[in-house]
Amino acid sequence: MTDAIKGHGALSNPPGRFDKLTQTLEHDGWYEEETPNKIETVVMPEAARTVISRNQSPDIHFGQSINPYRGCSHACPYCYARPSHAYVGLSPGLDFETKLFYKADAAAVLEKELSAPNYKCSAIMLGANTDPYQPLEKTHKVTRSLLEVLLRFKHPVSITTKASLVARDVDLLAELARHNLTRVMFSIPTLDNDMKRILEPRAASSGAKLKAMRVLADAGVPVGVLIAPIIPVLTEHEIERVLEASREAGASLAGYTLLRLPWEVKDLFREWLAQHFPDRAAHVMSIVRGMRGERDNDPSFGTRMHATGPVAQLIRQRFQLASRRLGFPEDRHGRDFSLATNLFCRPIRTHPQLSLDLTT
Repeated sequence: MTDAIKGHGALSNPPGRFDKLTQTLEHDGWYEEETPNKIETVVMPEAARTVISRNQSPDIHFGQSINPYRGCSHACPYCYARPSHAYVGLSPGLDFETKLFYKADAAAVLEKELSAPNYKCSAIMLGANTDPYQPLEKTHKVTRSLLEVLLRFKHPVSITTKASLVARDVDLLAELARHNLTRVMFSIPTLDNDMKRILEPRAASSGAKLKAMRVLADAGVPVGVLIAPIIPVLTEHEIERVLEASREAGASLAGYTLLRLPWEVKDLFREWLAQHFPDRAAHVMSIVRGMRGERDNDPSFGTRMHATGPVAQLIRQRFQLASRRLGFPEDRHGRDFSLATNLFCRPIRTHPQLSLDLTT
């Protein structure tokens, strides 16, 4: 069994499904270097022709999203975004956590897209794929630059994050919130610090997330919690506790998703389970498959986020009962993302020469 590498969720680096050439290493009996316990993180700029992605999935509440970064150093083994690394010839495994890309020109490209005469305003999601406030954001500030553009255009934006760094931008978010232009959802799958260390190795602790939630709430920014994902056997017992702690921290919205394992993620997650929970791995996967039509993953619209079957139904009922008791909205998904779109405006750009004094 492959040993876990400190600070990482994936235990291996399997080839992406588009790779035409793969290598298999075989031990020949000669001296072999010890497996490193640390992997260098490589950060590269990525040119962006466009930054707004469109979505038509009926399971998702937003139609537009922006991903400031490709890959994510939070290193969650269950991350559904991992397969996207295969599109650039990299592994959804350790490469996803250590070979990271940032869109340095994202703000300029966004401004150009929003200024297009045929652009129609609808809320943009930050954090639909990889976390917009992962550690890279602390130095590169791509997300903050995007928020500055969106504020100038009075454009609605919702954010989903596992990071406490989002509180850094409370100035921009509070101003957006004043016009009903933003909401921030914190992903909190567990309050257990030991579980967090292996489930979300480089994400903020639950305590740090809750503190950031309180900072934003006190500044007038609507905040909420996503219990995402709920993992049968391992974290499902925390549903009520996570909702209660979030409510105390100022959350006014709540939602959840059940673990889903698309493409390469299913194998990476099985490796993680075998490493950290060998005594429960078979039981966990048995329940997961029971909720997914006896498959590791069910990609069908309408069921992929919340699954089906008796266990999924029980989890749904528990979530709804706890949400109702705590005063969260009664919406099916526990969320309301009706942000204002009628304030959108393109800032007037004055040509530099018009400011010259031409009088004699």
